[in-house]
Amino acid sequence: MPMIDVYAAANLFPADVDRQLGQELTMAVLRAEGVAAPGPFHLNNTAAYIHRMEPKAVHTAATDSARTVRVQIITPPAALTREGQKQLVKEVTEIVTRISGDPTQAGRTWVLLTEAAEGGWGLSGTAFGREEFAALAAKAAAARGTK
Repeated sequence: MPMIDVYAAANLFPADVDRQLGQELTMAVLRAEGVAAPGPFHLNNTAAYIHRMEPKAVHTAATDSARTVRVQIITPPAALTREGQKQLVKEVTEIVTRISGDPTQAGRTWVLLTEAAEGGWGLSGTAFGREEFAALAAKAAAARGTK
């Protein structure tokens, strides 16, 4: 159940791509986590927040209107292996670059992978850790009739 935040200047992406960006990033995260066939449990609990900011709100030391993108992905504890991390950073960068329409965007796309602390993930009044996530996954698998 990852959370995805994309921070970019409002004019960096075309106006009508937020849904596409969110869907593609969600599927990239789930693939990196090893979810081969995401079901409602995964799809309903992975959120992508697209933060479009005024162009002058994004800065670097070299410019007062930077074309950088920051994608932060927060995952449950131990959800990504090292290979999953590498795959995810590569895919996210490719998605952002393609959707932006600027082939040079890859060099200005930052991907920050953050792992929630054990028990530091809350939903429905429950602080989730490995045990609670395992129970949720087992319940979802049982509902689908799989193990």
